[in-house]
Amino acid sequence: MIYALILIVAYLLGSIPSGLIVGKLFYGMDIREHGSGNLGATNTFRTLGKKAGSVVTVVDILKGTLATYLPIIFGVSEGLHPLLVGVVAVVGHMFPIFAGFRGGKAVATSGGVVLAYSPLLFILIVVVFLVSLKLSKYVSLSSIICGIFAILYTLIDMLISHDWLFFIVIFALSFFVIYRHRANIKRIRDKTEPKVKWI
Repeated sequence: MIYALILIVAYLLGSIPSGLIVGKLFYGMDIREHGSGNLGATNTFRTLGKKAGSVVTVVDILKGTLATYLPIIFGVSEGLHPLLVGVVAVVGHMFPIFAGFRGGKAVATSGGVVLAYSPLLFILIVVVFLVSLKLSKYVSLSSIICGIFAILYTLIDMLISHDWLFFIVIFALSFFVIYRHRANIKRIRDKTEPKVKWI
C-alpha cells in the first residue's frame, strides 16, 4: 500500500504544471497559447522572460529530486528503488493530470532525478549543457547532447560499479528527452529552430 501511495504522490508531484501556474498567476498568460505551446522551462523563458523561466526550471528540477527522495523519506528505499519513483515523476511532468496530460519535455525533472541520485553527474550535465548552449545557441540540441552524455557516463559507471539500474533509468530518461525533441531536431535541420540570445 505504501509503495502505491509513493508512486501516486510522485506522479502528482511531477504533474504540477509550474510553467502554467507561474504564467497564469503572475503574468495572466497561458504559455500553452504562446511560443511552442509547451509547458516546460524553455517556452517559459521565451514567453515570460528570464525570471519566470528560472523559477520554472528550479521548480521542475525539485519535483524530480523530491520524488526520488520519497522512498528514503518513507523508509522503504530497500523495497522501492528511488530511481524508479523518479521516473514516475518524469512521466507526470510529461503527461500531467493537472494540465490535460500536455506537459514538458522531461529535461529539468529528469535533471532533478539525477541530482538526487548522483550530484556529480548532475553538475557535469549542467556544465555540458551550458557549454553546448554557448556554442550552439540551441536549448533543444543542448538537451539532447546532455542526454547522450548521461548515457555514456552511466555506461562507464555501470562497468565500474555494476549499477545497471542507474544506466537503464538514465537511458530511459534520455530517450524521453530525445524523443520529445524530435520536432526540434527537424527545425534545427531546416534552420527554423529559435536560438537563445542571452548566452
